Amino acid sequence: MLPVFTLLAPACERRASDVLPDILLNNPNLELLEDVEILYSDSAFVKVRVRGPVMLYHTERNDPRQEFIEGVEVDFLDRNQEVVSRLTAKYAIRRESIGTIIVRDSVVWQSSQNERLTTDEMTWDERLQKVFTDRFVVITRPEEILYGRGFEADQDFTNITMKAVEGRVKVDNQEGKQDQN
Repeated sequence: MLPVFTLLAPACERRASDVLPDILLNNPNLELLEDVEILYSDSAFVKVRVRGPVMLYHTERNDPRQEFIEGVEVDFLDRNQEVVSRLTAKYAIRRESIGTIIVRDSVVWQSSQNERLTTDEMTWDERLQKVFTDRFVVITRPEEILYGRGFEADQDFTNITMKAVEGRVKVDNQEGKQDQN
């Protein structure tokens, strides 16, 4: 997927960008962007929309990266451009050269099917198309709550694998059903 940058008008509230001028003046490899929206598309369809109030773009040739220092919101879209899930965190960094995105601090993924995952930190490997963490994870679904240390899934949060799992899981009761003929 290729990113497309869209910049919106800056807001009037105080931000981290208000205290960064000295850092920006002394670092020619650092750009400050406010009210950022990045679109990732594949085969002419927008698949992911990333938004954040402040992004620092580190333009070093050997380690370019995008750092969302005031939080990030990531929408995963279907072919009809409907949001199927949303990921939020208070901090994120995307390392372009290695193709990873790390989200930290109050990480929450919420699906349109009422599934929710919370953790402290998660990594999205763009090349492997996987999300994973070795941290404590809570997955909440209707009638289920799972706790684990360690998590891996496809980037659309399917094919989930958890380690050290505990929780309350709904089990269908097939034993009580009998043929009435």
